[in-house]
Amino acid sequence: MATRAAAATLTAATSSLIRRSASLRPHGLRVPRRLPPQRFVRHIASSTNEEAAAKAAAATADTEGPTIFDKIIAKEIPSSIVYEDDKVLAFRDINPQAPVHVLVIPKVRDGLTGLSKAEPRHVEILGQLLCAVKVVAEKEGLANGYRVVINNGPEGCQSVYHLHLHVLGGRQMKWPAG
Repeated sequence: MATRAAAATLTAATSSLIRRSASLRPHGLRVPRRLPPQRFVRHIASSTNEEAAAKAAAATADTEGPTIFDKIIAKEIPSSIVYEDDKVLAFRDINPQAPVHVLVIPKVRDGLTGLSKAEPRHVEILGQLLCAVKVVAEKEGLANGYRVVINNGPEGCQSVYHLHLHVLGGRQMKWPAG
């Protein structure tokens, strides 16, 4: 309790000193009166963690064995499936970034670890993935709009090297996205 009182006194004294010394500061220099909100700090930490995970995953992208998505396809890991056909699987993201956040993946990787690995032989599956996105959006009631995202490579924050499309919706999206 004494620590809180001391901190409050120090904060009050600092604020008073800042106000009194305003005439000594160069014109236009702003001194923050409080720390950034915790949600901002958490966002920075979360972004840093995602970047680190993406870089670590990129190191073994082409040599990695089965991914978590391969295990979901094989039903070794439970998931909330939204859509499935013979070539495509769509399921809810376990860490949703919007009210609706569904991942759409090809059931067979076939060297398609990321969009940058696409070759002419992948044209059909790429089209099927986009058609599946449309079906998922309709099933999820996203008639007012949605966003489709493909993270590619470490700087794109791709953390699983099995091509996947994020379908995000259920709220007003912001721009720019990055």
